[in-house]
Amino acid sequence: MRIARFSIDGNVAFGVVEGDASTEGGPVLDIIKGHPFAEFERSGHRIPLDKVRLLPPVLPNKVVAIGRNYAEHAAELGNELPDAPVTFLKPSTAVIGPGDAIPYPSFSQEVHHEAELAVVIGRMCREVPRERVRDVILGYTCANDVTARDAQKREQQWARAKGFDGSCPLGPWMETELDPSDLGIMCTVNGEQRQLGRTSDMVRSIEDLIVHITEAMTLLPGDVVLTGTPAGVGPLNVGDEVAVTIEGIGTLTNKVIKRG
Repeated sequence: MRIARFSIDGNVAFGVVEGDASTEGGPVLDIIKGHPFAEFERSGHRIPLDKVRLLPPVLPNKVVAIGRNYAEHAAELGNELPDAPVTFLKPSTAVIGPGDAIPYPSFSQEVHHEAELAVVIGRMCREVPRERVRDVILGYTCANDVTARDAQKREQQWARAKGFDGSCPLGPWMETELDPSDLGIMCTVNGEQRQLGRTSDMVRSIEDLIVHITEAMTLLPGDVVLTGTPAGVGPLNVGDEVAVTIEGIGTLTNKVIKRG
């Protein structure tokens, strides 16, 4: 089930996405009663998808991200594989939705794209045992862990390099019924392929990551876990259109603009 968060006429709601581009009349949203973090009903009130503005599928309290979780990506940046997952946080103010602009940060001259599978948490959880990980996941979405690479290299902490405003595009919706173990991930810039990988190449699985994270912190409904990026990261420039496509989910597209 694809669940989108959207706005129309100043109102924000969730809806189930029905159909696709090949469907007569195009895809529509069946507005749901309530929110997707509990039992909900479909209202039966349908709106064409092209009549609404898609928003980030969730507004996370926090985004917990994992670095160097694909061996070839670690190698391309000259890094060894870590003994434990490299974990960092992106603030909620970094999150933007499909079609939103990525403002090029003024403190950087080397901004990179990083296409990633994002995990959306469905219930409050801590110290999750491995066999219960799937029970705390609501769904999956596309993410771009936009990174100021020069700032990442020169600063001890990654807070500014990976947490600046607009550095965490999410979308276009959540897919709740998906096996994430072997999905294709692709990133294009202005239509040119930059990254191509599969989630089966992750060094550590989603189960490993959730267990590791929740040993230290409580995850809340709507929190997001970024699972790492495959090889092929590269520069973004003002005016570029960057798209992250994940098999079984869809495509997240954003344009890079000069920060005003």
